[in-house]
Amino acid sequence: MEEIRGEGIKTLIPQREPVIMVDAFYGATESEADTELVVSDDNLFCSEGCFTEPGLVEHIAQSASALAGYRAKVENRPAPLGFIGEVKNFHIHFLPHTGDKLCTHIRIISEALGVSLLAGETKVNGEAAVQCRMKIFIKPS
Repeated sequence: MEEIRGEGIKTLIPQREPVIMVDAFYGATESEADTELVVSDDNLFCSEGCFTEPGLVEHIAQSASALAGYRAKVENRPAPLGFIGEVKNFHIHFLPHTGDKLCTHIRIISEALGVSLLAGETKVNGEAAVQCRMKIFIKPS
């Protein structure tokens, strides 16, 4: 199982500091992947010690972007640019705190004409923090 961390993440996603919301990428298949993020005090999406809703959405979207980037890397293509098209069934069970490690699983449900429908779930210490469905539009590279 390949694990990508640090500067290697930048080969998978187009985002750059201070908005990189993925620390590690691993466990990829054609349609699934796992990512991690340790929430730091200086994270752009932290407020009063909590990782906020927009940060959770961005983390899941970047996790999907990392999967798309990994697939492109395997095919020797540049990482594509993606855009959030829709977020549905966004359920927050609790907001993670600074210092928490977010473990996120992304599963592509379907793909057609550059649109990916995915399910994302983020856990902290094995407990589900957030789940959602998301549509991502992928710009062809």
